[in-house]
This record gives sequence, C-alpha cells and structure tokens, in this order.
Amino acid sequence: MSKITEEEIKKILPLKGPSFEEVKKYLDKYNEEYIIIKCGGSVLVDQNLLNNFINDISVLNKLGFIPIVIHGGGKRISNKLNESGIKSNFINGLRVTDKKSITIVEEVLINFNEEITEALKKNSCDSQGVTNKKNNILLVEQENKELGFVGSPKEINQSIIEQIVKEKKVPVIAPLGLDKDNQVFNINADTAAGAIAKKLNARRLIIMSDVEGVLDSNKKLISEIDTIKINELIRNKTISGGMIPKINNCLDVASNGVKGVCIIDGRLNHSILFELLSDKGSGTLIRL
Repeated sequence: MSKITEEEIKKILPLKGPSFEEVKKYLDKYNEEYIIIKCGGSVLVDQNLLNNFINDISVLNKLGFIPIVIHGGGKRISNKLNESGIKSNFINGLRVTDKKSITIVEEVLINFNEEITEALKKNSCDSQGVTNKKNNILLVEQENKELGFVGSPKEINQSIIEQIVKEKKVPVIAPLGLDKDNQVFNINADTAAGAIAKKLNARRLIIMSDVEGVLDSNKKLISEIDTIKINELIRNKTISGGMIPKINNCLDVASNGVKGVCIIDGRLNHSILFELLSDKGSGTLIRL
C-alpha cells in the first residue's frame, strides 16, 4: 500500500464514520488483501443507501484497500418481471428462471452494473464492470433442472480481476455467468460472492443485507457466532427461511480460508467502514 499521509486520511474519512485514531490501527491490517463486498436488498433500491454504499467503497479505494463489489438485484428483477406479467417463484430462496425471465434478469443486472460503475467514477473512484457480456469471469453449470437458468460457479477467471485491481480500479461484478455453450445463467449473488472470495483467498467477505446481522431468540444482535451456535439456532428455528442458505454459504466460505465473514446491515450509515476499520465492528462475524 502506498504510504498515505495523516492529512490525506483525515480528508478522505467521512465525519460520521470511524475515528482517525481507529482507522490508523487498521490501515495495515488488510494491506494488499482482497475485501469482497456483496451488496443486496434495499441498498440497491433506496437511492440514499446506494449513495452511502458508493461513498464507503470510494473511501476504501482511496485509502489504498482492494474492495471488490458483487451486487445482487433481486428487488429490481422482481419489479421488472412483474411489469412484464411474469410471476416470481422461489425454491429454497433461489429464483426459478425460465427462458423469458433470464433475458429480463440479464438486462436488469447489466444496466445496474453500469449504474454502480458510473456512480463510483463520479465519486472519483475508478471502477470496471464485470458481466457475462464484458470480462466474463464466471463459468457455470446449471444448478438443477427445476430452477431453469440458475447456475452454480464452477470456474472463476482470476486474472481478469487481478488486472482490474492492478489498475487501481474497483471491480464491480454482476452475478451472471456463462456455461460451456455460452448460455447465460443467473447466479445467486451470495453464492457468487462466496465462490469469488474463496478463489481469491480474500481476507474478508462482507454480506450487506436488510438485517442487523444474526439475531438471537430475543431479536438481539449476535456479534460473533460459530458453527455449533448456528446449528443450534437453525434447529430451534431462530434462524429460518432465506437466512439459512445465507449462513451456510458464509460457513462454507469461512471453512475455505477466508479469515472473516460478516453479515452487516446495509441500512446503517458507513456500516462497511465500521466493520473493517473500527474496534466494535458491525453486524455478525461468522467463525467456524
């Protein structure tokens, strides 16, 4: 990391983010290491939250970190499918995607990818979009017949990401991939982020969500959780529904060399910066 002066750091940091004293301690912690950030939920439909997110990613980039963004688009996709008269069905939290739907999914995600890339550039943070049409990095196989055009990542082209990062740009990755016949597939964004984090041996995987993190039976935030506790909470149904695949994906990533996997609340101001650059963190840290 090129040495950055204290004055420059103070200029970059937002007023209501972590303090300069705290940030200073963490500057070397993630030196030259990948930080994968998956962004989904209301962050992607609420303009204010999206602006905050863009701002935080820009701050990380300016401080010399290596953030890599993977975005979902679930709510936008559902809205667009509704407009086209297509009802969304889900199996175990994954959207059933037929021939007609995949065209819409692809269009929404590619447009959105451009939107995020442009917003970062406007924030003086250079970035590069990665989609199935441009710099495709995800080779997939069909998840199962029932789901239609939903893929699971089989190979990831690491060199494209490394090239973008070398140019000090932030890669912005859409969860779309191609199979061996060049057919486009939709990928669950958490799954895509997890696969990329493992492939790059990232230091951190941060999943931004619409929840504070993992909550106990009294709806209180659990700041750190391990496999035993997770299994217990799934058994007694405290963790249920769409949170189960999210958590299992996080555990899988944590058991494959990624040091810290966190679920954080994308609705809170600067939650990414507090997670990475403050003592108290934010959300739930998932350990083995």
